[in-house]
Amino acid sequence: MHGHVDKPASDGDEGATRKRLPPAERRQQIIDEAVRFFAEVGLDGKTRELARRLGVTQSLIFNYFATKDELIEAVYEKVYIGRLSPDWPERLTDRSVPLRQRLLAFYSEYSALIFERDWMRIFMFSGLAGASLNQRYLDHLANVILMPLLVETQAMARTGTLPKMEDVWNLHGGIVYIGIRQHIYQMPEPDKPEDEIARAIEKYLQFFDIDTEDR
Repeated sequence: MHGHVDKPASDGDEGATRKRLPPAERRQQIIDEAVRFFAEVGLDGKTRELARRLGVTQSLIFNYFATKDELIEAVYEKVYIGRLSPDWPERLTDRSVPLRQRLLAFYSEYSALIFERDWMRIFMFSGLAGASLNQRYLDHLANVILMPLLVETQAMARTGTLPKMEDVWNLHGGIVYIGIRQHIYQMPEPDKPEDEIARAIEKYLQFFDIDTEDR
């Protein structure tokens, strides 16, 4: 399905003009524009309109992606899964590094990836549309990032009550909300988001009385 060469437009779509591109380059072009398109109009956006923006025929898109769901899956891989660094779980559980430093490093890198318009808007549109993208992403995030973080916090907490998964979600959600304020609600973000991230992490560690030396 993906090994063909672009052919001249001939299916009657008005205004569909394009130059020939190698298949891999064309496929990536479609995905990149689909990210921008769905971030703007939501997942209900029509592939015919996407084709118009690309300057190609609608049938060309379906030469590369058998269905709209397959195209959305490619968007999901690019915007969400493709941005998760494979070494984050290992770094988060490296006890030779203080927990506070591990959390700061992770959330500094993670926020730099998600505090942008396309990520936030597609995520919100997906939730409103009842699509599975959000749940799949959050399940993946919980398994590879938040659960290890919980285990590390539990190992070092000195309070009588051990942290729960809900506590980790509260930390994570509070940090993500910094980006939501800017890209969903169009509210100004903090002058220095990194300071707010550091403050949220500090409150989290203090609440569970993580030893100062371990922080």
